Amino acid sequence: MPRLSLSTLPLSLALACTLAACTPAAPLPLKDQSLDLGRTLGTQATQPFSGRWTVTDVPDWLQVSPVSGQGDVNVQIRADRGLDTPLAADQAELTGQIKIVWTAGSQDAQGGVDAPKGAAIWTVRADQYVLTGRLRQEASAQGQDLRVGPGPTARLAEAGRARGIIVKYRSAGGAATVKGTNARTEHVLNVLRTADLSVRSSRPLSDRSAELQVEDVEAALRILRADPGVEYAVPNAILRAQTLPRSVGAQALPVAQPLEPTDQYAGLQWPFRLLGYPAVWRDMEGGAYSRPVTVAVVDSGVRYDHPDLEGQLWNPGEGALDLLSDPRNGDGDGVDSDPTDPGERTRQTGSHGTHVAGLIAARWGQNTGACADCSATGVVGAVRRANVKVLPIRVIDAGGDADIADVSLAVRYAAGLSVTLTDPATKKNVTYTNPHKAAVINLSLGAEISADTAQPMCEAVQEASAAGSLVIVAAGNGYGTTPYYPAACPAAVAVGSVTLSGGSAPKHAVYSNAYPAVQFSAPGGTDPSRDPGIFNGGTLNGAPFPDLVLSTSWNYVKNQPDYEAQVGTSQAAPQVSALAALLLSKGVTTDAASTLARLSATATDLGAAGRDPLFGFGMINAVAALGAPAISDTLGLRIQDSRGLVFQPLVDALGRFTAYLGNGTFSVIGGRDRDGNGIYGETSEPRAQTSVTLGPATPQVDVGDLLPK
Repeated sequence: MPRLSLSTLPLSLALACTLAACTPAAPLPLKDQSLDLGRTLGTQATQPFSGRWTVTDVPDWLQVSPVSGQGDVNVQIRADRGLDTPLAADQAELTGQIKIVWTAGSQDAQGGVDAPKGAAIWTVRADQYVLTGRLRQEASAQGQDLRVGPGPTARLAEAGRARGIIVKYRSAGGAATVKGTNARTEHVLNVLRTADLSVRSSRPLSDRSAELQVEDVEAALRILRADPGVEYAVPNAILRAQTLPRSVGAQALPVAQPLEPTDQYAGLQWPFRLLGYPAVWRDMEGGAYSRPVTVAVVDSGVRYDHPDLEGQLWNPGEGALDLLSDPRNGDGDGVDSDPTDPGERTRQTGSHGTHVAGLIAARWGQNTGACADCSATGVVGAVRRANVKVLPIRVIDAGGDADIADVSLAVRYAAGLSVTLTDPATKKNVTYTNPHKAAVINLSLGAEISADTAQPMCEAVQEASAAGSLVIVAAGNGYGTTPYYPAACPAAVAVGSVTLSGGSAPKHAVYSNAYPAVQFSAPGGTDPSRDPGIFNGGTLNGAPFPDLVLSTSWNYVKNQPDYEAQVGTSQAAPQVSALAALLLSKGVTTDAASTLARLSATATDLGAAGRDPLFGFGMINAVAALGAPAISDTLGLRIQDSRGLVFQPLVDALGRFTAYLGNGTFSVIGGRDRDGNGIYGETSEPRAQTSVTLGPATPQVDVGDLLPK
């Protein structure tokens, strides 16, 4: 094969190569552009470019990959529409802007002072998917039976409820007189008067009919129906509005009066309303919650001098215990029977253990011995007048830390198992046995440690469970999916947090760890720094109260009782502990196994159907678990996706709704709210539920009629 050189190529090609080498193309700036995803999940976006570029701003509902490069821009853009879908689900399309900063020119020239720089805005539009349906309620017979030819019994009932009679003549009787009667009406009046029947008033309805107000409707009907000039005489029967605010079939549901506490800050304790406690507290009026139950709070200790906890705690000498033996931990006196959370004027945080104990058992009504500038009534706890007491066991030091050994000993001791500790005075070993065995043990503590490291705690939890105690543990505030221990111990009951969403169901709290061991969720409040929420409707000092959890605490600077808003799975766990104690106190359940089964069977399923890492079996449901009476009966709709996002589309007067949603699987639930917590169709409430999947393959779904039963 002959060798080719430039001189053997066509002259025109050689000239083109020479010109290209001598005159480089001018750099192209990166331009703004618009991208329309339509109903697709994403698209590949490209633009010719010579230079370096970096994506700097992306809306939360869009993902861009890669986020930087050299040369042509070639990125994959994907949409997660649910992250930008408003609560009302009323936006048919979403828009967002991606910002890309660029430096034009060759890689060698990009560092130069004169290198062109700029930013391009790529606007992305996406259509939402559409869900429609109709929410209906069962019909209820509310009016009179107006069928032709009612029998004698029906006629008698109609006559008894009628406001008079309506009579129609066989022929017109002339124009009405000044008195509002015509000749036919005058004839009828005379007939009735002759029979000694009083006629209070009359008015014409047409030229052949009139309404008569008579004392004895039944007698008047009998006489007029015998008159040959009367075509018919019927009762002026009563009709009724067909609004069905509380209908169940053909009956109206009897609704109890909710019991609302009057303590000064009780209105800010929204978790109790979300769990339906006004119905539970009403249920307590019957006196059924009489069986004694102890809840051990293994925590930082408690302030016995808080007036809102007076009489609610087992005291020193009654089983309370301080397991901290290191004098550096704040109280300096080693293991003893006084688990008081120590006071230090330099301490800026409140008492964690006092906060947890208050959620379970804070007193109702007037406090005694309150300080001059303290609240006279404060807050309330879940157990109210039930025969439930808190056993404080101190394992968390003044710095907020606990260790595995102390927690393991505390769990065994709380469950009634004997533990051997060193007496600080005599330096001898002493055996301690809890005189008030805890049916429920609350651990609002934990850490991200390995299962191997946690083994001593898990063994203690297993032993406590075998001894009959239910060990309930905070799932952790790690903002992720890493298991925390001891919550992830096989025998523990891990509790995650939910918070208010503004819709008819709560949502997963962003900080709450989600992993397979999570069994339940309960209100733990919102993180104000990442997901601020003010949906509870309360105000404090003239400002909206954020969705935080309020309970008893201690002011160490002033050395006096106070009330503090805290957030976390530490606040969720004691609410499960309180409900477990109430189940045992009422006698709905008799042991740990039946209590756990009842909690699972009655939980409000949130997020994906069935148990999931975000919510476990769902949010605990106090009313369903305890069989408390209904305090409301309203009809409504809730829509949730598998991640627990909540949507609340408008329902019109005919029950129709349209929701514009992202892709995914959604639970669509129409139901009644019987416990006044605003969540429709919970366990034990009438409900109609369906599951739908929306996406490019099914961009629009009509679920038809939802008829809760």
